[in-house]
Amino acid sequence: MSTHVLADSATMLRRQLRHMKRYPSLTFMLAGMPVVFLLLFAYVLGGALGAGIGGPSGGRAEYIDYLVPGVILMTVASAAQGTAISVAMDMTEGIVNRFRTMAISRASVLTGHVLGSVVQTLISMVIVLGVALLIGFRPTATPVEWLAVVGVLALLTFALVWLSVALGLVADSVETASNLPMPLVLLPFLGSGFVPTDSMPTGLRWFAEYQPFTPVIETLRGLLLGTPIGGSVYLAVAWCAAIALGGYLWAKKLYNRTN
Repeated sequence: MSTHVLADSATMLRRQLRHMKRYPSLTFMLAGMPVVFLLLFAYVLGGALGAGIGGPSGGRAEYIDYLVPGVILMTVASAAQGTAISVAMDMTEGIVNRFRTMAISRASVLTGHVLGSVVQTLISMVIVLGVALLIGFRPTATPVEWLAVVGVLALLTFALVWLSVALGLVADSVETASNLPMPLVLLPFLGSGFVPTDSMPTGLRWFAEYQPFTPVIETLRGLLLGTPIGGSVYLAVAWCAAIALGGYLWAKKLYNRTN
């Protein structure tokens, strides 16, 4: 049974990868919004915000280093929106009903979406990181720290993809599915992604410090730039595990209900 599920999941993954190859513009579109925000904050607001952050230079170059981890998380959240749309399209266009008439594992349909979305998200992050390096991002991470960065981002991507699969299943139309993940895109703004949380009003600062993206951002910032991490890494892993488990159970329940 395990071999059967793995083989079917691999088939569904190939289906998703063919879609990516056929429509490469979707991957570039998912990376496009984070790149726009990266350039906007770096070149329009970077001078003023960099001076506010302070530090050795307190200018645009330092702010770009501060900014990139938050933009990377925005990339993950944007890709989650694409996953919800893809799942909703399969549900509303009848392709899932056709799969049910075939001798394939039911779980493989969702697994294919998840694995395909993880690959697409990682490609989008590479594009964003490449642009960041071109405009002056200068990480100081060692090879081991880079591996840790990849691990944290893969864990977060896996978690948000499962959540977005559930959002795609619960949506009654593709349009609804495109809107449901939008709050995820806003979370880096309402955390430490663009400005330090201690510069925010009390109520907003409390939310920013305790929402799930902030410890992930601080962990990435520490790994990439050598800033203190503290307990952020444990909170980041705990949040990712909780989101992944909740998203998986929710998606499984919704998918089984439609069978």
